[in-house]
Amino acid sequence: MCDERAIGDTVFEQESGPFTSYRRDVAVAADGTVRETTQYRLSVPWFGWVFALPMRHALRNRRSAGTPQPWWSPPDRLNERQVRTLALLAIASSAAAFANTLFTQTANFAADSFGVDDQGQGYGGAAVRIGVLVAMPFALLADRVGRRRTIILLAWLTPVFCALGAAAPSFPLLVVSQTIARPLGIAMAMVAGVAAAEDMPRNSRAFAVSLLAMSAGLGAGIAVGSLRLADLGEDGWRYSYLLSLMWLPVAVSLARKLDETRRFETSHPVAPALDRRRLALIGWVALASNLFVAPASFFQNRYLGDVRGYSGGGIALFTLATGTPASIGLIVGGRMADVIGRRKLILLCSPASTAAIIGAFLIGGPAMWLLALVGGFLAGMAYPAFAVYRSEMFPTGNRGKANGIVTATALLSGGLGILVVGYARDQGVSFGLSMGLMAIGQLVAVYIAYRHYPETAHLELEQLNPGDPVVS
Repeated sequence: MCDERAIGDTVFEQESGPFTSYRRDVAVAADGTVRETTQYRLSVPWFGWVFALPMRHALRNRRSAGTPQPWWSPPDRLNERQVRTLALLAIASSAAAFANTLFTQTANFAADSFGVDDQGQGYGGAAVRIGVLVAMPFALLADRVGRRRTIILLAWLTPVFCALGAAAPSFPLLVVSQTIARPLGIAMAMVAGVAAAEDMPRNSRAFAVSLLAMSAGLGAGIAVGSLRLADLGEDGWRYSYLLSLMWLPVAVSLARKLDETRRFETSHPVAPALDRRRLALIGWVALASNLFVAPASFFQNRYLGDVRGYSGGGIALFTLATGTPASIGLIVGGRMADVIGRRKLILLCSPASTAAIIGAFLIGGPAMWLLALVGGFLAGMAYPAFAVYRSEMFPTGNRGKANGIVTATALLSGGLGILVVGYARDQGVSFGLSMGLMAIGQLVAVYIAYRHYPETAHLELEQLNPGDPVVS
């Protein structure tokens, strides 16, 4: 877990590694028995409890030098700063995901409360996604004033604007409040992803993206779990919006502990010209894939409620039971993307996940639960490989801007997909057939990524973007 140096015949301390303090004492008894005592401190803000037992097990079963890291850890050995940064960016991703998920999960209940039909709900979902334009100034701000300051600002603004939804007197005004709040969360997740890619070693960028996505699953899971509040009454969904304020302490933690990324601190060209071919490739993949991904996510609750007869609590149970185990796919996929490469993983996992998710919109009962779990697991494996390209393919001076353009493209495309499926549903087309037609976009995205993306695993960001100065 760390490189050691001897400070005595039987005493060792950390030379490089993730611990804030580390000491290993070796004592040999008269009968030849060897006793090791390791004292260490690992600073992982917010998530230290998750790694406490795995770390104790790894130190107790110490590996020899040169052996791979444990399966749950990144391929590279991180230092103390990188560990702390990754944990803070992960909790920021949780807060962002809560905001990103909140309207999607509550829209069905709010629409019913205000007497809005499927097409009206679809218009609302599309409008919230069009609001991604609100995120663009923050993408540009991150390239000017830094990742840290932008993330902290967004960590304060996002929960406050989300909470305004609790007081919405009509569905259109709820949409207006979340057209601001959701893009703020999107911007925070986007800049956090950029910061993670910039501060991680070359063999662990996809792993970092997967860890942020898994943490985002926690925030999304809290939003989904809050659906149980919708069963409290016709306006029970409003409590989910009030719950947004629980994320304000995250802003305090980020302000106290988050560092600026090494690459942004290093002198670099400001706003260099964007590589149009790279931007077009990644933009087309984002556009094509979200024609399927967005409506599949947005209309899942409507499908479960209208077609399968699930209550708010039942929908929450289904989403958590199928989505939580599937989140393991993020960690597996992140590590595999860093080890075997991005393109192979995309080709193997994405088409299969799409087929399974479509199946979950066609079949009820236990098979629906199994297909949703398998589809989510495989989609989780493919996600880090797709997502890490957004930061890898652009230089530091316009990495935020490029991510903002791609994110806006993805969300506008997702809004179009939601409108199409909402219209099709009002014309009597089944959910299964609608999702099957939209899945053509997902297959187009896989083809573009596999045939035209370069393989970026094991390369430094400066090798991919030669105009940037090398960071020691």
